[in-house]
Amino acid sequence: MIVYTRSVYQALLTKKYLTSKLMPILAMLAVMLSVATILITWSVMGGFLKTLVNSGRSLIGDVTVSWPNVGFAHYDELIAMLEEDELVEGATPIIETFGLIQLPDDRIELITIKGIDVQSYNRVTNYEDTIWWKPIDEPTAKDKDASDVRLEPDFTQAMEMFRSNAMTLTRRNPESGITEQAGVLGVEVTGLNVRTHDGIYDPRSFGFRALPDGGVERVPGFMPAGGSVGLTVLSLDSTGKPVDPVTRTIPIANEFQSGIYEIDTSTIFVPLDVMQEMLRLDEARKVEVVENPFATEIDPETGNRRPKRSEVIGIDPARVTTVLVKAKDGANLQQVRDRVYAIYQLFEDKHKGEVPSSFSMDNQVRTWEEMNATMINAVKKETGLVLFIFGIVSFTSVFLVLAIFWSMVSEKTKDIGILRALGASTPGVAWLWIRYGTAIGLIGATVGTIVGIAVVRNINGIHDWLGETFNLVIWDPRTYYFIEIPHEVEIPKAIIVFVVGVLTCVLGSLIPAFRSARMDPVKALRFE
Repeated sequence: MIVYTRSVYQALLTKKYLTSKLMPILAMLAVMLSVATILITWSVMGGFLKTLVNSGRSLIGDVTVSWPNVGFAHYDELIAMLEEDELVEGATPIIETFGLIQLPDDRIELITIKGIDVQSYNRVTNYEDTIWWKPIDEPTAKDKDASDVRLEPDFTQAMEMFRSNAMTLTRRNPESGITEQAGVLGVEVTGLNVRTHDGIYDPRSFGFRALPDGGVERVPGFMPAGGSVGLTVLSLDSTGKPVDPVTRTIPIANEFQSGIYEIDTSTIFVPLDVMQEMLRLDEARKVEVVENPFATEIDPETGNRRPKRSEVIGIDPARVTTVLVKAKDGANLQQVRDRVYAIYQLFEDKHKGEVPSSFSMDNQVRTWEEMNATMINAVKKETGLVLFIFGIVSFTSVFLVLAIFWSMVSEKTKDIGILRALGASTPGVAWLWIRYGTAIGLIGATVGTIVGIAVVRNINGIHDWLGETFNLVIWDPRTYYFIEIPHEVEIPKAIIVFVVGVLTCVLGSLIPAFRSARMDPVKALRFE
């Protein structure tokens, strides 16, 4: 009977204090804002990190095996061995190097060049999804007016041709009618595609080239329709030392957008065999060099003596600098990395002395997370710092609850004295205020969590409304490279924020609860 009575008076007083005073409502509001702010911040930053990582991962696969500059031979055999493993979905060879690009307006820029076998590269990465100029059925999220040229029925056939060109890395020469090998540029490389506030691109039909006399000359602007660039790389000898520059004109088949600005402003894809030829990494004959220029030999056909000729002693196989590996869905990337390294060890045993040693390759077999550790860690640290700052600000709700409860304990001193005089125990009085704080925390945290989830899920709509109503555009696609504000509500994060919100109220109520429990009933009844 005593337990029942204690529960009844605590419940009645908690309800009375919650509904009859303005100050508890303010405490609930503080908790709600704190929970909603932290949940929104965590969700947006987490979504940004996930979108950034997935965008960067889209063109590099899951695990890489690389040997820069000189590359390694027999890569086809390594790929075959990798694809036989149960953890590997596919593998593809690439050559990655740096060079100079001459743009249509004669600007010279540093460029990252990737030589790819487009079919296998597409199986390992999301290459086809990054191709920009292709027909689409629905406008992008922010293209409210459906102004994207890719939607135009009149351009569907042309866009389909551009997509096909990108998937074969070829383009038909309009003058000769010959199909030529071509490249795919990052959509931001030339500066001739204007990014609109809708997050789409408006291609310019022409650009301008500066002339020595101070004038300008029009040049083709839309690259897939007839534009070309000049690529210059340093070819290498068998030891990896630069020999001489090689320049080649590359028609442009299409342009791509990976979602990472640094990639889309400084990358071009070209056929693998083109890069092998330009860098002298293609298959070649090994010849024995004649050191004595006066050496002679007998011509087996005529029987006459002739200057000694170089003799072919073997074939130097083609090489690549990297093999990209795609893991099976759900596979642990570190396990895949270890398996890839183990397969390379077997591969090296078969070609001892012909490929880099497995000891040297230990640090060259890496997951995409290890390759992008700097970027990922930077965003994670930034997310942690923002959460820490907002956490400190939100922690003020503890002191707000403490101040409110301290004031209410002072105000209700006589009530506490009456409770104690009627037989309420010290723990019972303390539990009254802790229960009160818990109720405020539960209500505030619940409402805050609901508000936070609602804001995160509708954050792009809210942002659009602010832009249309107040001209307040915070996330402009022309500035931020993602069209929409990245966001993702994760249930574990929401639960953590909810629990912390409740605990802040409980923590704020402890000191007032301890103070009320230690009150002398006689002094409390005489309190004025």
